[in-house]
Amino acid sequence: MTRCLSTLLTLAMVPLSVLPVVAQEKIVIAHRGASGYLPEHSLPAKAMAYAMGADFIEQDLVLTRDDHLVVLHDLYLDAVTDVARVFPERRREDGHFYVIDFTLAEIRQLALTERLISKDGRLRPRFPGRFPPGQSSFRVSTFEEEIELIQGLNRSTGRNVGLYPEIKSPAFHRQAGRDLSRAVLDVLQSYGYTARDDRIYLQCFDPEELRRLRRELLPELGMDLKLVQLIAETKWETTLVYQDGQAVPYNYDWMQTPGAMTKIAAYADGIGPWMGMIVKMNATRGHLVFSALVKEAHAAGLVVHPYTFRAEKEALPPYAADLEDLLDIFYFQAGVDGVFTDFPDRAVNFLRKKQGA
Repeated sequence: MTRCLSTLLTLAMVPLSVLPVVAQEKIVIAHRGASGYLPEHSLPAKAMAYAMGADFIEQDLVLTRDDHLVVLHDLYLDAVTDVARVFPERRREDGHFYVIDFTLAEIRQLALTERLISKDGRLRPRFPGRFPPGQSSFRVSTFEEEIELIQGLNRSTGRNVGLYPEIKSPAFHRQAGRDLSRAVLDVLQSYGYTARDDRIYLQCFDPEELRRLRRELLPELGMDLKLVQLIAETKWETTLVYQDGQAVPYNYDWMQTPGAMTKIAAYADGIGPWMGMIVKMNATRGHLVFSALVKEAHAAGLVVHPYTFRAEKEALPPYAADLEDLLDIFYFQAGVDGVFTDFPDRAVNFLRKKQGA
């Protein structure tokens, strides 16, 4: 693994000047690392994203049974590891293998791979043109390991690449008797991320948890970090809240109504909306249709970092010819401040050319 990281840095290292974090700065956020090229959230994907010039690198965080923070997008292990082969008896009734049911030592036994989806009764890569599943060797990493990688690279390169951690499903963890947010803050504080001007955004889909962070946890720990409200479509059932012990989907509809950005600005510093909330999906190449979301967010003092920008044809909206066209529409026509992308090199190169760097 060390040789793999070294090779990636040697081949891909690109010098990049570090700008202050202000609303006008156009930033590139590596979505789960350079996940267009290597398995998502693997340490090699993070090293490659760093080398490609990303300004921030994302970490999705969940807890193990023995209270270790690991970097995984889902609450369960099914889609990106071989858990069904190694621990076939540990499946829950809903068919999933939950991270919180495994110790870190057990998770260390699993091979991390490209994301798989069920298609025609078989598991297949979500994006067939990406890194071949099952090839090479990757493992799930802890939050501490990833921070140490990024901080080590910051020291050795002189850059200041930031963290962009997500607190995943805090209500789920609370139902299991765990305080995910406090665990995340404890780690961040131990590595020196405590102040508003530190190179970090802390994101979450759950607005109640963000309010708790702003009003209770951060002041209690003497911390003041930038918070980002992620926004989903209600129908996706991205965030579950518990009523009388029953999980129900959180209703995000209010976040796209007039005045919502002012309400969000009372507890957050930015928003992370789905790109379809900014440019309507019925837009065409000759007729782009923009919502008022970016304008209203900026008026409320919020930065705007939409997700997720991918290069695959099937992932592009119909109004964009390619990834660079999509980036131009969002950075310079919609006016967003940054994007989450699986292909950080292409976003970095696009901004350099566009801005004459």
